[in-house]
Amino acid sequence: MTCSKLFSGSLPELINEIIQYFHYDYKTLYSCILVNRLWCRLAIPLLWKDPFSIKFPKSYHFIEMYLYNLNDDNKAKLNEYVIYNDLFPSNTIFNYSRFIQRLNTFQVCYSVEKWIATVRFSATEEQNSRYFMRIANLSHSQISNFTKLVYRLLFLTFIENEVNLHSLEITMFEYFDVTCELILQNPNFIHNIKNLTLDLDEVTGNITKFSEFLCYNCNSISSLYLLFPLYVDNYPTERSLSQIVNSQKNLKKILLGYSEFPLYHLLLLLKNPNCSNTLNTIIFYCVDFKNIIVLDEVFNQLNVLESIHIAYCYSLDSKFIQQINNINKPFKLKSLFLDEILHIESIELLIQKSGGYLENFGSINESQLLVQLFESVKKCCNKIKFLYLVAGLNDQNINLVFSLIENIKQNLNYLFIETLNVELSSIILQKLGQVLPFKLEYLSLHLSINTSDFEMFLKNSQNTFIKILLIRNKKKEESESIFPYLKEYIMKKKRVKHLAILETFSSKGENLFYLKDKVKEFELYDIQVLNYNDLSINIYDFINNNYLFM
Repeated sequence: MTCSKLFSGSLPELINEIIQYFHYDYKTLYSCILVNRLWCRLAIPLLWKDPFSIKFPKSYHFIEMYLYNLNDDNKAKLNEYVIYNDLFPSNTIFNYSRFIQRLNTFQVCYSVEKWIATVRFSATEEQNSRYFMRIANLSHSQISNFTKLVYRLLFLTFIENEVNLHSLEITMFEYFDVTCELILQNPNFIHNIKNLTLDLDEVTGNITKFSEFLCYNCNSISSLYLLFPLYVDNYPTERSLSQIVNSQKNLKKILLGYSEFPLYHLLLLLKNPNCSNTLNTIIFYCVDFKNIIVLDEVFNQLNVLESIHIAYCYSLDSKFIQQINNINKPFKLKSLFLDEILHIESIELLIQKSGGYLENFGSINESQLLVQLFESVKKCCNKIKFLYLVAGLNDQNINLVFSLIENIKQNLNYLFIETLNVELSSIILQKLGQVLPFKLEYLSLHLSINTSDFEMFLKNSQNTFIKILLIRNKKKEESESIFPYLKEYIMKKKRVKHLAILETFSSKGENLFYLKDKVKEFELYDIQVLNYNDLSINIYDFINNNYLFM
């Protein structure tokens, strides 16, 4: 009885809770909208809260849905490039613009560019179409103007629909003036945002003006990411950024990236009562600690700090570690990703002090000191969930890596291993399968694969279920293929949920995603093949929890 009521729509609150559970499982959400009207009404807002960042399934025609309700003046502007009535839907079921909650300016621009390319390709293929001569023959400068126009109209559509925007990520400079102009004219558009990212490669007067605007119109930010170029030396910008931090009443998470000039003063601002009793996460990304001497002073004032993340930062030397030692509270370092390794003793001391909290660790350095570093991690860190080993692996440290994986496998969830050394790739494939845990959320292997070694890896790891498996293979011979082994040990045994394969030989690459016959074979076993680039995680996305695929 309960089951029949559920599927007939008699329990909307329960159905809503179930559908919310599939928040990032877009494939399932697409299925939900086909069940009935109630399920459709509940699933559509989740699908349309951030369509620009959905990596798959990907179609850029959703932009046409947004532009459907344009007024006559804006339709006329579009008609200079493409005949509106030929391209856009005659009606829509929902006002999709109202569901948007997150905007990333780079992703919006990228989606617009892809959409225009799709429309132009369709026009070229269908030369009898009435809009062919207009869209297909646009010059490069006209395409640029068209892109900027669509970008602007999308923002206007969201503003006019009075959306409840939660997150705004300004991560490109090209159209910043357009974004800034529209926001300054419509302050309510960002009045309620909780998450703000400013990731800019140039500082102008507009950025300073925008920063000052934020101070007076948006004080509910809980997550703030500030990434500015190293070479900037602009006191008004430093002051306005400081004002943004100082104006927030509930700041819980802050990222400071690249910028050298405001770090000292921004850190001191974290001591104010607004931050000291609310801030629980600090991320340092590509920061140079060389002249920073207030770390202990600041950290001692942060009363609810739960996690610290250090990714590819510089000057982790004795002066840095001395400040950490002077902190009279636990230093809860959750992430440590290293580029340079110049002060191994200081890094070892840092690991010893905070190793009990460390969950995410990685290195892209090829230093011989990695052996020493891996020894410290193995000894002090048993809670590692995310292990990122890109470059630096060699005959001296590879067995230590296997020992480290064995030591942390009860928690290990994400594993990245990369080397293009043929002999080392062979050793990894022969031994890795023996030390993997029973379940992995994500495994990425970038190797030079020998097929017999690959078969051994698959046999040794056949008790491991891998939700997302990425393999990038630098082939030694063009005719060599790993597909028969994937079919035998992955496909038939259903050991993977999502799969991405990229194989390269010389300058040519082959992406499994585009081999439709093989993709269909995997789908018969309920394995989804996806584009390698769409599944790939970088460290910046990971530490910001911006890597959710399903």
